[in-house]
Amino acid sequence: MGHNLDRINRALLAELQRDVDRPLSELAERVNLSKNPCWRRVRQLEEAGYIRAKVALLDPQKLNLGLTVFVSVRTRQHSLKWFEQFRVAVESMPEIVELHRLSGDTDYLLRVVVPDMAAYDRVYRTLIGRIDLDTVSSSFVMEEVKQTTELPLDYA
Repeated sequence: MGHNLDRINRALLAELQRDVDRPLSELAERVNLSKNPCWRRVRQLEEAGYIRAKVALLDPQKLNLGLTVFVSVRTRQHSLKWFEQFRVAVESMPEIVELHRLSGDTDYLLRVVVPDMAAYDRVYRTLIGRIDLDTVSSSFVMEEVKQTTELPLDYA
């Protein structure tokens, strides 16, 4: 299976992104296939790595995680040793749910999910206690306008 997915595989991926627990019979009907070919295609998509994982999306409000913070980090340290220490520090903190290395003025962008400002302050203090950072800038999410896990499939 190459980079170019056919119409049916794109439709399968779109449906699976919306609801991975949909019964196979319903999934097959939605993409105009019978059950066995549908099942085979899903297995092929999994084996080819198009489907990385099947997860449950949890409601942060129900879990008392009402504050999302984007943290921009700049550093003067650009060695592999420093990065490995930074990565280990970030991975050890479950409140940091994303870490991205960027181009431009910001070296790293973190997404932190916590109950409140006091919890964020504890995360911040823990992070700066574990790794030397040059500049840390925090932006607090006021309103989540759009958030999705669905990837656009028109480019596949």
